[in-house]
Amino acid sequence: MAAQPVSRVVRRVLRAGVRSCSSGAPVTQPCPGEPVVEMPSRPRPFLGERAAPFSAFLTDSFGRRHSYLRISLTERCNLRCQYCMPEEGVPLTPKADLLTTEEILTLARLFVKEGVDKIRLTGGEPLIRPDVVDIVAQLRRLEGLRTIGITTNGINLARLLPQLQKAGLSAINISLDTLVPAKFEFIVRRKGFHKVMEGIHKAIELGYSPVKVNCVVMRGLNEDELLDFVALTEGLPLDVRFIEYMPFDGNRWNFKKMVSYKEMLDTLRQQWPELEKLPEEESSTAKAFKIPGFRGQVSFITSMSEHFCGTCNRLRITADGNLKVCLFGNSEVSLRDHLRGGASEEELLRVIGAAVGRKKRQHAGMFSISQMKNRPMILIELFLMRQDSPPALPSTFRNSLCVQVLRHRVSFSSQIVTLWKGGGVPQVPLVAQQWLGSSLPQRHFSSHPDSDANPKCLSPTEPQAPAASSGPLPDSKQLTHVDTEGRMAMVDVGRKPDTERVAVASAVVLLGPVAFKLIQENQLKKGDALAVAQLAGIQAAKLTSQLIPLCHHVALSHVQVQLELDRARHAAVIQASCRARGPTGVEMEALTSAATAALALYDMCKAVSRDIVLAEIKLVSKTGGQRGDFHRT
Repeated sequence: MAAQPVSRVVRRVLRAGVRSCSSGAPVTQPCPGEPVVEMPSRPRPFLGERAAPFSAFLTDSFGRRHSYLRISLTERCNLRCQYCMPEEGVPLTPKADLLTTEEILTLARLFVKEGVDKIRLTGGEPLIRPDVVDIVAQLRRLEGLRTIGITTNGINLARLLPQLQKAGLSAINISLDTLVPAKFEFIVRRKGFHKVMEGIHKAIELGYSPVKVNCVVMRGLNEDELLDFVALTEGLPLDVRFIEYMPFDGNRWNFKKMVSYKEMLDTLRQQWPELEKLPEEESSTAKAFKIPGFRGQVSFITSMSEHFCGTCNRLRITADGNLKVCLFGNSEVSLRDHLRGGASEEELLRVIGAAVGRKKRQHAGMFSISQMKNRPMILIELFLMRQDSPPALPSTFRNSLCVQVLRHRVSFSSQIVTLWKGGGVPQVPLVAQQWLGSSLPQRHFSSHPDSDANPKCLSPTEPQAPAASSGPLPDSKQLTHVDTEGRMAMVDVGRKPDTERVAVASAVVLLGPVAFKLIQENQLKKGDALAVAQLAGIQAAKLTSQLIPLCHHVALSHVQVQLELDRARHAAVIQASCRARGPTGVEMEALTSAATAALALYDMCKAVSRDIVLAEIKLVSKTGGQRGDFHRT
């Protein structure tokens, strides 16, 4: 497989410096003489020192004992995942309405006293909270609490993990949906792939086993990486957990984008027929499997296709203090308000018990959930799930014809090893969808964010005028890439001055009515065709010198790719713009970008129709260089 080398390189980098210890980091009790931080006294005594037998307040009407509590420490995050929050963003709760550290610890003590023996800290991103290490240390002092876990995006993990381990952190879940650096940045809209991998490396080095890696599988985005993720478990103590894509508020959940557990399992069995199922632990959400001889394992979280509601033992407290008894339910009760109102322990327990008692036997089916009003995931917690595949994230704009969303500032080497040496990866486009009135959606894509630049989307209905040039354009009586004897030769640009170079190219893909409608409604089985084409165009611009033999390598400072649907012609119109400062132009980069975006669009649609025509690939304009400017008007 072409992707196998990626996993090998990742495994090799992760394995470097990993110690042989395979035990998890234990939860320890405070050392003798270590000061114990007491909670401030309240008007009425709150909690005793010893944990009581499991409480009836945490047992629902179906006999499920809720011994696992997830606490969101913050709504904020240092990434901007396109699937974790609605495109229009989420209104963050005012700081005064969020739980304080004292309130978090007070609630944790209450739940532990009543029988909770596992607490997981979530977010947002919990590791951006300044006092997260202190919170872990104080949780460790709760008698009866066996496990303190954290779910993180991994960006700050390598830096904080030694302190967290010392404080008592015993379990780690790291979210990672792709092993491809460029795709990672496309998904999260930030750099940081190497930091996440460094965090995984640090967790293994410090002896955490297994290190759980959470991967939400979404058709058209990352289902082609299943085998690469599994290959990582051959030599590393990882539990790679494949999670079925789930619906939440603000993510236009589409059943076609969900890859079911059985489909994923079939894919793995084709490569590893010897894959064997492991015994399931009580209340586990995961179906675990192992390849004989591999150090790690793989698991599947099947919330959609095979729910595990019958053994659910989880409760959640949001960052603003609301208790959620079901991740997919929209019923919440504010523990914060009762705390701040001076409620006693008994009064709080009655509120909690009533909420737990109302918990349903199981959540609704996947299609009902997709229509249910619920918090966006960022405001519940960054649980195992994600909200949507980046290519499918829609937005609604009524007053503009172009959605501008990306500026690419750095060049990117496609080799993952370069990334580990600190190389950058490009920022990637936010996918958008525009609805015009009551008609079918007209979708426009741009990768440029500056509204004040006022770039215009291509309008295929405008009359095309002949090309015009501005500035000097001296005659060239011979081909520059051929020497005097007719042999190919690369142009020597070593003595040319560096100037600012900009080029714009365009292409048209005539889709036909069937493929056009599917793209317009974002219903292609492969995923969001416009987003894939946009990303392909950006990547192609950076790889032009590897594709066109006599092109010089150019360090691009900016890449912009726009796509617009033309209903009149059932076509997609592509415009690619490249910018660099150097001794040679970037028109080949722009042309390669536009052409590759067109090819990618064809590839996404070929199963629907092969009567697709790629046309009008042309240079629109170029500026800079000794030959002057060119503009096709």
